Amino acid sequence: MAAMSALRRSWLSAPVPLAGSVSHFHAKPLRRKVDGMYVPDPQDQRTPEWQKGPRWEAKLFGRYGAASGVSPAQLWPDPARLREVREEEDTWYPPLADMQARIRQREEEERRIRLEREKLIAANMAQMPKMIEDWRREKQMQVEKQQAEAAWREQLLARAQEKFGHKLDHRSDKFQELLKEMEKEEKKKQKLAKKKLKAEKQGIEVGAGPAQATDSVGAAPPHATESSLA
Repeated sequence: MAAMSALRRSWLSAPVPLAGSVSHFHAKPLRRKVDGMYVPDPQDQRTPEWQKGPRWEAKLFGRYGAASGVSPAQLWPDPARLREVREEEDTWYPPLADMQARIRQREEEERRIRLEREKLIAANMAQMPKMIEDWRREKQMQVEKQQAEAAWREQLLARAQEKFGHKLDHRSDKFQELLKEMEKEEKKKQKLAKKKLKAEKQGIEVGAGPAQATDSVGAAPPHATESSLA
């Protein structure tokens, strides 16, 4: 009992190290050096799939060389694989000359598009005065058309007031009938004017044609009768 009490007192009186002075110890990992070379048996069912095939053989040959027993000739890809590799290289790693040619082609295309755009802008700027003049003329025609419509409306209202003795609403049936009547009269006037103009043109042509013929062959004028010719 006395010995146990003395041991307990020694444990309690032992100095406790501070937290900042504790050193953490990390043991070095074991370095296992395995002599020899591991070559898995492809026929063994316990051999994993990633340790089979040409990729694993190429890895063995790259690590151990001729000691791996792998023939470098069998690591060379077959013609089909070579074609795939060449296609991949042509797609993802084109030659420098091809890359430069593509860059030049792209720059030429961008330059062509820029020149066409500049030509279009220059042509539009050259037509700008004419476009402005056409726009002003169109606006003036719209104003004149609105003024003519307003004058026509005032004329209709004045005629309706003169005919019916009072003002009419332009939305009423009487006003619409009057509008149709005036439109018919206007169409008749235009038709008569066209006929008159056409008749005048035909009269000038008929009068000028025989006159020219008389001067050339000595024929009688068109208004001459048979008695006068006799």
